[in-house]
Amino acid sequence: METETIQVALEPEKTSCSHKFKKLGISEHVLKAIEEEKFETPSEIQEKSIPHVLEGKDVIARASTGSGKTLAFGSVIFQDVKKDFGIQALILTPTRELAEQNNKALNKFSKHKPLNIISVYGGVSINPQIEDLESAEVVVGTPGRILDHLQRETIDLKQLKILVLDEADRMLDMGFRDDVEKIISQCPKKRQTLLFSATMSEDIIRLAQKYMNNPIEVSAEQYVDPTKLTQIYYDVEDNLKFSLLNHLLTKEEAKLVMVFCNTRRNVDFVANNLKANNLDVLPIHGGFSQDKRNKIMDRFHAHTAKILVCTDVAARGLDIKGVSHVYNYDIPADPKEYVHRIGRTARAGEEGKVINIVTSRDYENFSNIVDKGEIQIKNEQTPFIERARLGWMPERRGRFGGRDRGSRGGFGGRGRSGGDRGKSRSPYRDSHYSSSGKPSRTGSFDNPRSRDRDTGGSRGETGRSRSWSGNRDRDRSHDRRSSGSYGRSSSRGRSSSRSFGGGRNRRY
Repeated sequence: METETIQVALEPEKTSCSHKFKKLGISEHVLKAIEEEKFETPSEIQEKSIPHVLEGKDVIARASTGSGKTLAFGSVIFQDVKKDFGIQALILTPTRELAEQNNKALNKFSKHKPLNIISVYGGVSINPQIEDLESAEVVVGTPGRILDHLQRETIDLKQLKILVLDEADRMLDMGFRDDVEKIISQCPKKRQTLLFSATMSEDIIRLAQKYMNNPIEVSAEQYVDPTKLTQIYYDVEDNLKFSLLNHLLTKEEAKLVMVFCNTRRNVDFVANNLKANNLDVLPIHGGFSQDKRNKIMDRFHAHTAKILVCTDVAARGLDIKGVSHVYNYDIPADPKEYVHRIGRTARAGEEGKVINIVTSRDYENFSNIVDKGEIQIKNEQTPFIERARLGWMPERRGRFGGRDRGSRGGFGGRGRSGGDRGKSRSPYRDSHYSSSGKPSRTGSFDNPRSRDRDTGGSRGETGRSRSWSGNRDRDRSHDRRSSGSYGRSSSRGRSSSRSFGGGRNRRY
């Protein structure tokens, strides 16, 4: 496979909005929709890719979320796809949310030349999709459900002209490689293939070499403006994690806020307890039905609630404008996921702030991010905070075999076990505090741990010494149980220490 890198010079913006897009070769009916949507100037990826896309060439485009990719691949769809000639364009996306987002955007751009554009994904009934596919010209779908339709022979790709792989790196990361290749094998060999990806891994390159025809490679600069992005972290005790989050959300002036957790259970825990502290929040994760997820995202886009608590299902692909703050309640295991999370803010010239709440169980994941030296994250002194009320706890098995629903009374409350009421304490109850403000030994964590993860996370527990001052001094014990972060020692009496740039050292 030969690749050709094309550099496109950006000309000064002197002409009208319509003329700026018209120079790219976009159809008149699409230009009219663009003008109505009040788009002022083409994005970098649009300017670099659309001329080649409209010429019918295969294109590999490296661009981040929110950079205008939908119009880039939509331009050729609106030009070449004809009404009532079967399915002529297929867009594969990694998530249901992105499929819905692409569907809505494509329908906006095609309103002056209507096409039958449908979205196809799992989590909803397949029967209405089977009916819609009979009259569709453009299909946006997730690999699993598209493959399901191919196996049922309820989707016909014989007339396909354009195949789009959107967020291709994310699809491969999520384990869809085999599904994607099976789908591609069912497409006509004579077609145009467009691949959009935030990163160019070896897997992406191999996929392109195998299925694309002399692609032109273009790339856009990162959409996030690093000069307008502030990144900080707080190093806190485990049992202060939620209280600090609640304090910061109450005190910080923010537009829209995204709070990221590694597990579904943590999303539920954080969202429900923020509600108990009178904050208007929306939770979203893969455990919700698709209809519920759509309604939640509609509310967040409409700013009826300004705090979204989510797993990484919301970190990629979704174009959410106006996010001023990103909180990492859990630090992701994969540094790439950290980059995708922080890419939600400091966009389109706006200021943005990323706040990381780091506890002992987050050390391993956090060190994987900062030790590379590519990301600068400033340590902030933890402010004086009051204990937040915990009004909701996840249901789990109690010590005596029954279900333990945890504390519902707030400070120092004790959960009740269904097997032996009044005898077992909730593993998530808040700590009692001494007059010095330090947690007593009867304290426990206010961050629930779970295996029902949407993505990776921290689970291991061990003693350790950690330095983030540039020179790393690690003393890892042999009882590490997972590749997650280091938490507390599993052996009684073992102490652990951590030091941070300024020579600060704590012992537990």
